[in-house]
This record gives sequence, structure tokens and C-alpha cells, in this order.
Amino acid sequence: MDNWRKSSYSGPGDGNECVEIAASSTRIAVRDSKAPTRATLAFPAAAFALFVGALKKAPSMDGVL
Repeated sequence: MDNWRKSSYSGPGDGNECVEIAASSTRIAVRDSKAPTRATLAFPAAAFALFVGALKKAPSMDGVL
């Protein structure tokens, strides 16, 4: 996959405090932005959409970590 993108909430500086995602029609790949040449995780697109939907519904955890 070559269409990697990261969130606008990626942390200070160069924004390497996050994960990046790349999408195809059938799966979503996730990788560490600090080590993009290392392994990726791939999920079925529908399962990833459910995961993101659940995160959006979850209560905020700002300041917990």
C-alpha cells in the first residue's frame, strides 16, 4: 500500500507520535509512524470501521495517560 496518512492529532513537532493508516477496498493497514518500514497490521475494512465507530462513541480519556 502506498497511500499512508496520519491524523492531524499526531502530536507535537513532526507528528511522529502516532500510527498511520492506508486503505484499500477490502482492508485497512496500520503502521507505527516512527518505524514505517517495520511490520504492519491489516484488518478487514468493515471491522476497522466498527472499531473507529466505537472509539468515536467512547467517553473522552483526555489526561488519563
